[in-house]
Amino acid sequence: MSNPHKGRTGLDRIRHAAGYSLEGLTSAYRGESAFRQETWLALVLIPLAFWLGQTWVETALLGGSVVMVLIVELLNSAVEATVDRISFELHELAKRAKDFGSAAVFLALAVTGAIWAAALWHRFMV
Repeated sequence: MSNPHKGRTGLDRIRHAAGYSLEGLTSAYRGESAFRQETWLALVLIPLAFWLGQTWVETALLGGSVVMVLIVELLNSAVEATVDRISFELHELAKRAKDFGSAAVFLALAVTGAIWAAALWHRFMV
């Protein structure tokens, strides 16, 4: 049996996919305070990356690490929404799934912080 939602091709598929992506970003911004905070931080840090980065690689690492945090936050929100859709009942597997998502966000933030700290150190202390 084929999926009736998978029948689009070409530009029609791209247009619909872009619309779904925009809906996801809007929904995450409106419904997830962590994503909203990280978005505002990204609006400050990404332009700053172009100033701080001394090469295109540094700029890409600085900006890319910030975008990575947003991506991981979206995936964490997807896991949480899926778990909540199944049940609000407390369950060890649901807790593990949510904790794993939270840990992924923490690690993404830690990597981003380390990259930015190293770039700032290199720019101002060396």
